[in-house]
Amino acid sequence: MSNHSHTASRGDDCRHERGHITDSRFYGNRYSSPDSRRVFCDVCRHQRWLDIEAALAQAQAELGLIPQETADRIAATACIDLIDLDQVQLEIERSGHSLVGLLRVFEAACGPEAGQYIHYGATTQDIQDTGQVLEIRDVLDILQPQLAEITRVLADLAERHADTVALGRTHAQPALPMSFGLKVAGWTDELLRHLKRLEELRERVLVAQLFGGAGTMAGFGDQGPALLERFAHRLGLGVPTTGWHVARDRPAEFVSALAMVTGTLARIADEIRTLSRPEFAEVQEAWRPGKVGSSTMPHKRNPERCEQVVVMARLASAQVSVALAGMIGDHERDARALRVEWACIPDVSHYCLAACAMTLESVTGLIVHTDRLLSNTTDVADKVMSERLMLTLGRQVGKQRAHELVYEVTQQAQQQGLPVRALLDGHAQIAGRLTAEELDAIFDPATYLGASSALTARTVAEARKTLAVTEPL
Repeated sequence: MSNHSHTASRGDDCRHERGHITDSRFYGNRYSSPDSRRVFCDVCRHQRWLDIEAALAQAQAELGLIPQETADRIAATACIDLIDLDQVQLEIERSGHSLVGLLRVFEAACGPEAGQYIHYGATTQDIQDTGQVLEIRDVLDILQPQLAEITRVLADLAERHADTVALGRTHAQPALPMSFGLKVAGWTDELLRHLKRLEELRERVLVAQLFGGAGTMAGFGDQGPALLERFAHRLGLGVPTTGWHVARDRPAEFVSALAMVTGTLARIADEIRTLSRPEFAEVQEAWRPGKVGSSTMPHKRNPERCEQVVVMARLASAQVSVALAGMIGDHERDARALRVEWACIPDVSHYCLAACAMTLESVTGLIVHTDRLLSNTTDVADKVMSERLMLTLGRQVGKQRAHELVYEVTQQAQQQGLPVRALLDGHAQIAGRLTAEELDAIFDPATYLGASSALTARTVAEARKTLAVTEPL
């Protein structure tokens, strides 16, 4: 038997249930997380839709739109264990409709009398949009505490290293000394903005949808606005001013926010990855026995988690353009706009939550090599203290003239491979202007950290204040 035939015969025994990388057993939790898969599980989604139909029926009964006993029957039957999902799938294929299959099976389970009042006056997108909002809420409920925990770990790390000498780099080149705590404070501050951003978008994004076929609420008679209030309250959602079947800024905001969060996590992870290179050796991901870096090079300890977070950010950012494309829809309803969200909202959520889990693991066990931070800074102190040399000279000859003089010396030093300080005595306009004690102070990076400590403390204080009202993991 050929390889092709063998593969085909084996494939005939497979149920082919896992087709997306986020569901893969083999790739594990590198593209999603157990939490994200629970939110976007097909079975859970169907139960969510049933819950929404039950909430609708109960709200309608309160207003006298349908009999109370009928609403009670609908609510009692709105349980996934009472629904034949295989039959739902057959009805979906038969009808070509994404919700009618469930409604038909649900109607049969409720019985002919109660079944006639299921989905009364609503349209499919009302149910599915509301279900999607509940998914978004679940994602935020998972994401915000995880992000807060990462922020808490980083704030503690920043505080511990508020005065730890490190080398600041710009354009991948040595720039000025700084404290390592200030670098971490920069990460922390960015995450604090995301925490605020996510909290603020809840009010805008977590709203119900119940406006009928063309947004007029005509199917609810004169009770539409009152019904929406009761329906939304039952689900714990906000009440929008008008229908948003084609106004997709809410989903687009959610996708964009999660992509931004993932981008920040990737910036942190990529910095850790870079600084863990043996040329720097300033930080290192925690290692455990049994973790394998390479199948062929046993010595390897690769920063796999950090690399995978960057992968997640690249995939998450790609979902933003999809979500923005969904903002362009025709008239009062347009499936071309809506259905792109069914792909990009789960995907960006999977990627973001996976990145969170991996980032938390990386920063929690992060090893900081303070000796290398210091030595890497002192090794280039001759160059990176040029600003201090320039400003000190500037008090005698003026800042712009001092810049020209120090530029000449530092470029000559680099060209000839000589220390900057060794050339100062031979420079006609610099020689004799600074004492040996002044030069010792100028070229000591540990005394030129600026406001690193104060800025770090300010960021840590802000983090502690914000996290004090955030539930821990």
